[in-house]
Amino acid sequence: GPAPAQEGAELAAVIGATVPTGFEQTAAEEVQEKLGSASRISRDRGKIYFEVPARSLPQVHRLRSVDNLFVVVQEFKDYQFKENKEDALKDLEDLVKKLPWTDPLKVWELNNSLKKKKTKRKKHNLQSPASREKLNDGGEEGGADQNNTNDQEDCAQNPVAVEPSGGQDTEKSQGVTSRNGVEEEEEDNEQSDVKAEVQANSESGTKAGDSQPGEGEAKVLRFRVTCNRAGDKHSFTSNEAARDFGGAVQEHFQWKADMTNFDVEVLLNIHNNEVVVGIALTEESLHRRNITHFGPTTLRSTLAYGMLRLCDPQPTDIIVDPMCGTGAIPIEGAAEWPHCYHIAGDNNPQAVKRAANNICSLLRKNESKDSTALGIPLDIIQWDICNLPLRTGSVDIVVTDMPFGKRIGSKKKNWDLYPACLMEMGRICAPGTGRAVLLTQDKKCFAKALSRVGHIWRRAQTVWVNVGGLHAAVYLLRRTWERAEESRSFW
Repeated sequence: GPAPAQEGAELAAVIGATVPTGFEQTAAEEVQEKLGSASRISRDRGKIYFEVPARSLPQVHRLRSVDNLFVVVQEFKDYQFKENKEDALKDLEDLVKKLPWTDPLKVWELNNSLKKKKTKRKKHNLQSPASREKLNDGGEEGGADQNNTNDQEDCAQNPVAVEPSGGQDTEKSQGVTSRNGVEEEEEDNEQSDVKAEVQANSESGTKAGDSQPGEGEAKVLRFRVTCNRAGDKHSFTSNEAARDFGGAVQEHFQWKADMTNFDVEVLLNIHNNEVVVGIALTEESLHRRNITHFGPTTLRSTLAYGMLRLCDPQPTDIIVDPMCGTGAIPIEGAAEWPHCYHIAGDNNPQAVKRAANNICSLLRKNESKDSTALGIPLDIIQWDICNLPLRTGSVDIVVTDMPFGKRIGSKKKNWDLYPACLMEMGRICAPGTGRAVLLTQDKKCFAKALSRVGHIWRRAQTVWVNVGGLHAAVYLLRRTWERAEESRSFW
């Protein structure tokens, strides 16, 4: 009904968003461009904050550069933690009663009502323009391989510096009010103490005050607290902080603690002396929006967006991903830059098949949203990266995720592969105007390869990113006016 929308008209929300580390500026630019709001980039890398009217929530969910969203309850720039563990934890408990929960909970309710409408629409597959407009582009329909949670390129076994996630990655359930069968994906940050869950066992049966979703019956909300902690000056672990803070939340609201089937996820983000309390607005990370068929090293859609945005695609540009894997980059490109033409390829037939399946899933999703959808400007081909079936100088942009030499290929092979790739990319790219955006973790090998082809590629910018705990780099290269050799006899 119209009631939440009217309520949302006056309601403002400070939104926190987790973004791929290194692409905070890109996300801030997108927020400014699409929502007209200025963003503040957090000192805690991988997060931005911006203020919007609550009625803009559907547009917030359609941002392409953010992984998880939460509404900020309160932020403390310089929180003074007591040195004694018991005192520090007691302070966190006492904090719960002092926090301004009312408006953030209204924002959470409004967000929930939008989600419910979306779920109902999906069920009935409505085709009215209003339903299409409100559909949240961020979500992904459950598809095959959902149990494969390795959705980051080259995840390390023991990640050292993964961006802390603002909310958990979970499978979307079809239920409207409760979530069943939620599957969690653990994430680590610098201190490894990231996911902490409240262990509270009291069974409270009272009504949850004015924070009720307007369902008419006295439903007790289920909740959990997730703590992301970074810094070495704290006397407590994130588990202890979440447990004690969660106990106080339970007492304050008379909610029921539930680690898996929760309605509300309260976030406690502690970064040195910065403390942010928030309420999660996303059930599963928005970076899962395009991919239903996962490969061994599927790239996050949000990282793919950041890479594409770096090369500033213009209408009619031809954009090629010569090592596309499961197609994360070209699919994101076709969705966000439909006036460009996208070509994807890989030498592995299995990867080409997965990418084709992902394209088909996206087409089906587009058709269910808009019966007049004409498809997407994207072709996929099996080819050899060192001998591409493309004319010399015919391509405007090359964007690709190079093999790191861990899960795919090897460091030894990269010493031959990288210079050969750069030469071939230089051949197909338009001299003077062509550009390439390349992601790799094998930085030493890449630097050496680039020095060998310095006559055709100039490095314009480097963005340091965190990919599944690995310290990687995104290089923006510009094509010189030099003619690229047709033959590669000097290797």
